[in-house]
Amino acid sequence: MIEPLPDLLIAPIVRAALSEDLGRAGDITAQACIPADARLTAVFAARKPGVVAGLACARLALAELDPDARFEPLVADGDGVAAGAALARVDANARALLSAERTGLNLMGRLSGIATLTRAYVDAVAGTKARIVDTRKTTPGLRALEKYAVRCGGGVNHRFGLDDAILIKDNHVAACGSVGEAVRRAKAFAGHLTKVEVEVDSLDQLDEALAEAPDVIMLDNFSLDDLAEAVRRTGGRIPLEASGGVNLETVRAIAGTGVDVISVGALTHSVGVLDIGLDAV
Repeated sequence: MIEPLPDLLIAPIVRAALSEDLGRAGDITAQACIPADARLTAVFAARKPGVVAGLACARLALAELDPDARFEPLVADGDGVAAGAALARVDANARALLSAERTGLNLMGRLSGIATLTRAYVDAVAGTKARIVDTRKTTPGLRALEKYAVRCGGGVNHRFGLDDAILIKDNHVAACGSVGEAVRRAKAFAGHLTKVEVEVDSLDQLDEALAEAPDVIMLDNFSLDDLAEAVRRTGGRIPLEASGGVNLETVRAIAGTGVDVISVGALTHSVGVLDIGLDAV
């Protein structure tokens, strides 16, 4: 069971999206064609197979315009569905439903696309110890929702932002002069609950990092042979994260080297939407 995001967090995002769509005069098509008191019953349905995420976005978009609307979810976030599956049944003021339709579909389609792609990666590494994690390569303003969608697909969240873990990248190393110096400075700064991860791009840098004992080491664009050698040299003392060059064709082999974590930016930065529609019944 996926722990849902609180409405308090989702609602401002939904309101901003509705405001963008409704503009200054609201939905003039609905106003022109539909009586103000008309009602409409409809079903959100998947037009392609996938994993659902973001039902609350559609519910809150509708509730914003019709607080008395009835929204009945027929599946849960994280569920896999077939093409044609009904996801939710709604009954609402017709103008409100049609005005909220695109906002709900945009958010639910994107989040379900992320969950679907994440599930494909998770399935690809099944039977290995590797976990699939996301990155900060998210759509501005949608990070909380997109990282939630990763969890719906069975993935794990990496750090949420710059303030919840120390991650030393190549430019930090360049500014500090060496991997070792960067890790030493980070460990001296970090509180007792703050983890320190360092990115390395060679086995020599790995050895330098191991000598300083960070909490996690990221192996950036390592070959499969070098990933396996890094696992051997580390001997399980420090979790290893593989990053770079990861796609659905390569992820199984990467997992097979014995790394603990595989980070995949494509989960959020290069994902397509799951095709979902709203059909009147």
